[in-house]
This record gives sequence, C-alpha cells and structure tokens, in this order.
Amino acid sequence: MKIVCTDISSVSAGDVDVSVFEKYGDVVYYDVTPPHFTVQRIADADIVLLNKTVIGKAELDAAKNLKYIGLFATGYNNIDTAYARERGVTVCNAGQYSTNAVAQHTFALMIELFSKTGFYNAFVERGGWKEAKIFTGFVGGTDELYGKTLGVVGYGSIGRAVAKIALAFGMKVIVNTRTPSVDDTVEFVTKEELFRRSDVISFHCPLTDKTAKMLNGEALSLCRDGVYIINTSRGGVIDEAALADAVKSGRVAGAGLDVLDVEPMRDDCPLFGLPNVIITPHVAWTPLTTRERLMEIVTANIDAYLAGKPQNKVN
Repeated sequence: MKIVCTDISSVSAGDVDVSVFEKYGDVVYYDVTPPHFTVQRIADADIVLLNKTVIGKAELDAAKNLKYIGLFATGYNNIDTAYARERGVTVCNAGQYSTNAVAQHTFALMIELFSKTGFYNAFVERGGWKEAKIFTGFVGGTDELYGKTLGVVGYGSIGRAVAKIALAFGMKVIVNTRTPSVDDTVEFVTKEELFRRSDVISFHCPLTDKTAKMLNGEALSLCRDGVYIINTSRGGVIDEAALADAVKSGRVAGAGLDVLDVEPMRDDCPLFGLPNVIITPHVAWTPLTTRERLMEIVTANIDAYLAGKPQNKVN
C-alpha cells in the first residue's frame, strides 16, 4: 500500500515517532500540503493520514485508489464525509485522545481571566512589586470562580471533563447539548437559557451548519453583562466581529480563545490586541503525552480497518 501523510508537521516536531506507519507499506511524509498540491500528492494513495488538509469532491475523485482516510484529529469538518462514503472511502477520526489536555487548557484560559497570573507576573517583572507601598501588589481586579455559573455548550467527553473540573471549583454547571444525556450533577437547559444565565460560557461542540456562528450578535444580546467567553472547540462557532464589538462595549468582560475562524490568524482578525482577550494558537491538544496517545489511536484505527472492523468511523 501507499500511505500519504499530508501534514505531518502538525502532529510531530520530531518529538513523536511517526515511523510506525511504515509497517503498513510505503509512506510519503509532507510537512504541510498547500491546497493546490493536495490532488497531486494523494492521487495514487491507498491511505491518506491528515490533520487539517481539506479533502473534498475534487480530491476524492482524483484519488482513484483511495480506500481509507485517517484523521489526526477529533474534528472532521475538513473532509467531505458524505461523498467519501459514496466513493467507498472509510473515514476514521481520533476521538477523545485530547479530552484531558483540552479540558486543562480550557481552565488555564478561564483561570487566567479570573486570577490574572500573567498580568501580575508582568507587573513583578517590571519592578512594580519592588516599588509597592504595602506588602501586596493590589493593582488589578480579580475574581473567584467559586459560585459562578458555567454554561457548557456541547457535552461530549471534553464538555463532561470541563464540567467535572468546574464542579470541583464550586461552580454551578448548566449544559446545552444536542444529544440527550443523564447527569444529575449538572442542569440541562436550552441554548437561549444558557446564554442568559451563564457567568462563563465555554464551547465544546463540533463545527456544523447548526453551530456555525452560534455566538453571534443576537446570542450576545441575551448574555449577562460581564460574561466571559471560552472557546477551545472550533473558531467558526463564534462570530468574531460580534464578539469583538461586545468586548469593546464591555458587555463581554473577557474571552479566552484557542481557536479562530481562520487559522493561522489573519492580519485583520478583529479580536487581536483587544484588552482582556487571551488568544493561544490552537495548542490545547498539543502536549507531548497527548500526541503520543493520538498516534496510538490512529494506528489502532488503521489496524481495525485492515482487520475489516473499522472503529471511530465517522461516515
């Protein structure tokens, strides 16, 4: 078999062993595949392994030998899964590999917004504490998570992990999910009620036609003044211009974002440089331990497919 890895640099910077795929056949590794090279690079592949490379109808039609697409990711909105199914191409994702890492990063963003450790560290590094008149550098407003209401949008493995951490902090958790669930530790509510009641809203849903721009001007008008927004899911669930306007007006007190609508960040991103907006470059999933687990899942998915029993199949 010929295996093509289209964007291996998005998985390993040389710190994760990717040679495991060579046991299946001849492997070609590309650090990154620009869109205009995709058709050419996967044309004779039997298996394509990718993270964010877009595979649509044109790419699938060109890849006559293609039988299997394996994702180094949980999300698969970059693949035309319906057409892949028509073509007889199996698509499998790597669900739940990053649950703990993303939940951890979610709270890293949330705690930074509430406790401002980065702000205070910068104050100390500037010599501010040395010049303080009293024992404490009382220069920035902070707040407690305890007693706050966290609205969790999406209640898959990451949403559940975030809710569990929130409960440990003494937060009240309300949840909106498309999938009915039984959990007496949280309260399930409509999307509109979640927007109205939450002190912090954290997104953990896939990007679909129904979730695209879910947090828009109308939704923000429902929110409490001073709400905080956290997004570690997909950038497209937020209308960035609307969020930027809400931050500037003070309706949104702050935002912690690990994902944007366009990645890498574009020059005219409306959220860049805004006060109390923390942006990290889509790194919640990237701890070494997490990526090693990812490789194990992707390999296990290939093994299951070759054995005639596909797992984590999304089409």
